Amino acid sequence: MLEQFKKTGKEALADLKKVNDLAALEEFRVKYLSRKGQIIQMLSQIGKLPPEEKPQAGQFANKIKKEVTHAFEQLKNTLLKSQQGQSKELVDVTLPGIPVRIGKTHVITQTLNELLEIFGRMGFAVAYGPEVEDEWHNFIALNIGPEHPARDPSDNFYIDDNTLLRSQTSTIQIRVMERTKPPIRIVAPGRVYRPDTVDATHMYMFHQLEALVIDEGVSMVDMKTTIEQFIHTFFGPDTKWRFRPSFFPFTEPSAEVDLLLKDKSGKESWVEMGGCGMVDPNVFDAVGIDSEKYTGWAFGFGLERLAMRKYGITDIRLLFENDLRFLSQF
Repeated sequence: MLEQFKKTGKEALADLKKVNDLAALEEFRVKYLSRKGQIIQMLSQIGKLPPEEKPQAGQFANKIKKEVTHAFEQLKNTLLKSQQGQSKELVDVTLPGIPVRIGKTHVITQTLNELLEIFGRMGFAVAYGPEVEDEWHNFIALNIGPEHPARDPSDNFYIDDNTLLRSQTSTIQIRVMERTKPPIRIVAPGRVYRPDTVDATHMYMFHQLEALVIDEGVSMVDMKTTIEQFIHTFFGPDTKWRFRPSFFPFTEPSAEVDLLLKDKSGKESWVEMGGCGMVDPNVFDAVGIDSEKYTGWAFGFGLERLAMRKYGITDIRLLFENDLRFLSQF
């Protein structure tokens, strides 16, 4: 039996010398070193020997197993290194790489950035304020009395009796006027919240951009000129627009701004963009600005409305569903 063990070991080492790739090496392992391989089967035959022969046979069989296993592992490492070297050499660096999907800003962010750039060229600074406000900044200082329907709890997101999510970015104007002496020239962007029923043109959260200018001798002519420059820069120089008389508690006189736009069928119609007007003297008095010395104007537009009109978006909900098929168009 020892001669048979020796013969098996020589055959295994001889076969191993003929191996030149990993596939052949795996066949060798199955034939000799697997659970049913010849080397392992050789070890299982030791139990059939007489007790006095088992120690010598076991030592001899284990020696053969170690020699074959060691030679197997050495060849395996050599073949693996050789294969890795070949794979590196076969890389064609001239082939085009895998394209990386690069993100882009949301259409609302794009619209805001474009507006800030337009007003920045006209000399406006940018002001920000908190989204959770008190009634003083959201209503009282803006000349919105307790009887006004805009203060109804059903039309606002109240947190407690005196705190709510701001319903307009006019709150930023109040904060700027409280801490800054005229002249003032700012735009105030941000999110606002109103419990509107969600449909194609309404959302309970949307974005506004408001402007405020205060100085001596400021008139509606200045406001009209600024709005016209903004509209023609953002929508195009041929865009038609108009003032329409309106009412807001914090401006007097007040007006709505309408644009004449075409739909896909080519039909033209007037579409409201936002409100504007001269700052009411009561607002100046509330924030400590001399209403006899200074005048000012303000306007506010919804960013979603501007984006929808510019890009032909028909449903405001598309802006917030995070569907990349839609957003990637802009």
